[in-house]
Amino acid sequence: MLSTIQSPRCLSRFPIRGRTKSRSLHILSSAQPLTAPSSTDHSQILSIRESLLSRHLSAVQLTDSYLERLRQTEPQIKTFIHVSEPDKVLKQAQEIDEKIKRNEEVGPLAGVLVAVKDNICTADMPSTGGSHILEGYRPPFDATAVKRLKELGAIVVGKTNLDEFGMGSTTEASAFKVTANPWDLSRVPGGSSGGSAAAVSARQCVVSLGSDTGGSVRQPASFCGVVGLKPTYGRVSRFGLMAYASSLDVIGCFGSSVADTGILLHAISGHDTLDATSSKREVPDFSSQFTSASSLKSRPLEGLRVGLIRETIDGAVDSGVKSAIHGAAAHLEQLGCILKEVSLPSFSLGLPAYYILASSESSSNLSRYDGVRYGNQASSDELNALYKDSRAKGFGPEVKMRILMGTYALSAGYYDAYYKRAQQVRTIIQKSFKAALDENDILISPSAPSAAYKIGEKKNDPLAMYAGDIMTVNVNLAGLPALVLPCGFVEGGAAGLPVGLQIIGAAFDEEKLLKVGHIFEHTLQGYNFVPPLIADGVFA
Repeated sequence: MLSTIQSPRCLSRFPIRGRTKSRSLHILSSAQPLTAPSSTDHSQILSIRESLLSRHLSAVQLTDSYLERLRQTEPQIKTFIHVSEPDKVLKQAQEIDEKIKRNEEVGPLAGVLVAVKDNICTADMPSTGGSHILEGYRPPFDATAVKRLKELGAIVVGKTNLDEFGMGSTTEASAFKVTANPWDLSRVPGGSSGGSAAAVSARQCVVSLGSDTGGSVRQPASFCGVVGLKPTYGRVSRFGLMAYASSLDVIGCFGSSVADTGILLHAISGHDTLDATSSKREVPDFSSQFTSASSLKSRPLEGLRVGLIRETIDGAVDSGVKSAIHGAAAHLEQLGCILKEVSLPSFSLGLPAYYILASSESSSNLSRYDGVRYGNQASSDELNALYKDSRAKGFGPEVKMRILMGTYALSAGYYDAYYKRAQQVRTIIQKSFKAALDENDILISPSAPSAAYKIGEKKNDPLAMYAGDIMTVNVNLAGLPALVLPCGFVEGGAAGLPVGLQIIGAAFDEEKLLKVGHIFEHTLQGYNFVPPLIADGVFA
C-alpha cells in the first residue's frame, strides 16, 4: 500500500533524492546519474523516474501501491469500465525493474500508470465508447496517442468511464455505470471524461487521457480538482479516437500538476501520417517552462497581458465561483500580470452553434454503427429491422436525441437555417478570439458556471446540463488550446468543492499556458487539492 511508502498527506509526491539538469523527454540510460528539473516535487512523473533510477523504489512497488488504492476506491467511485489484469500490469513493471538492474535504457514514462478514456482505442483491452453497441469490442490497434505512451514506457492501467460516445457533461450517460466525484461521492465528476478526471483525483493512476469536444476535459478537471489540458486542434493525432464531432474532437490530458500534464502532452503530440488533420509543427519542449518556486522572481509574470472575459462572470455564474475566479485574477496581478476585462460579444452564440454542429457531425459519424459495418447486431430476418433494432438497443437516450437533432439540422429544408448559420457563427467566434488574443497574451474565465452538482440533479433537464458547457464550447469552435487548474473552493461536501480557472491561449501556444499555469500553481498558497478521502487515509 502507498501509505507504507509515504505519508498519506503527500500522495502527490514520491521521495526525492537529488536534483538534476535534464528537462527533455528523450530516453536516458539507467546507468546515468538521475536528472530532473528542480520542480520534481510538483511532478509525480519526474519523482517516479527519480525513485526508480536511484533504486529507492521499484516499479513493482509503485505499481502495486496504485493497484491497491484502485482496488479499495473503485467500488465507491466507479471510475473504470475495464481494469487491466493486475498480473499483466505487474509483469510490465517487473520488466522495467529488470532493465534498470541491467543498466539498460528505460523510457521517460517508465513505471507511470496511465488511465485511458474508453473512446480511445487500445489493442489489448476493450474499447466500448461507453456504449452497449460496442460492448465487448477489442480493437486490433492502439490509438496513436496510446501507442506513443507505451513506446515511452507508460503502463496502461485501464479504460475509464464516460458519457456514451462523449455525449454528456456528468458521466451519467454511460451505458455501464455512474462515476462519483472523489470530493463528494454524491456528486458528479463532470463529463464526458469524468472517469479520467476522477481516476487522477483519487490517485488511482498518475495521469490519464481524455477527449474534449466541447469541454469534456476542462469541466471534469474543474469538478475534480485536477489539471486538465485541451490542446490546439491538430496538436495531437486523433487516430484511434472514436469520432463524435470530427472538427471539434481532440485528445486531452489530465494530471495532478501542470508539470505532469505538460509532460503527458509532449509525449503524445506531433504529426501522424494516419491523421490528415494532425499538424506538422515542431513540438516544443514544454518541460523547459517548469522551474522551481525558489528560482522565481518576486513578479515572475511581469508584463503579461491577461484578459478576463466579461461575459463569463455575469449573473449566470454561481457567486462562489465568481469569488474564486476574482481571487485567481488578483493572484495573477500579484505575479506581475496586467489584468483587464475584455468583451467577446459573440460568446453567448457559441452554445447553440456548438450543439447544432456537434449534433450534425455525430449523426453522420455514428451512422456507421448499424450492426452490419460496426457494432453489436440484433437478431432479425429483415435488413431494415436489423438496422433499427441494433441501433435502438445499442444506443442510449442521449445519443439517440443528438442523432435526431443532427439529422434534422442537416435535412434539406433546414440546412441553411441551422447548420450553415452555425458555421457562420463559428467564423465570427474565431475572429472574436483572434482579436482578443492580439491584444492580450492569454484570456481567463471560469471552467464552469458552478462546482460539481448532485448526481441526478440535471439528468432530466438536458437544457440545464447543456448550459453548463457555455464556458468551454467556444474554445473548441475556435480550435484553441486551454488549460484548467484548480484555483479555490466553494462550499459543499466534507471539505468544500474545487473550482477551476480556465486559461486560453493562441493556437499552438500551449507552452505559454503551461508556463503561466506552473507559476500560478507554485505560488498559490493555502490550498490542498487532494480529496479528503485520499488525504485523510480513508483509502490509503
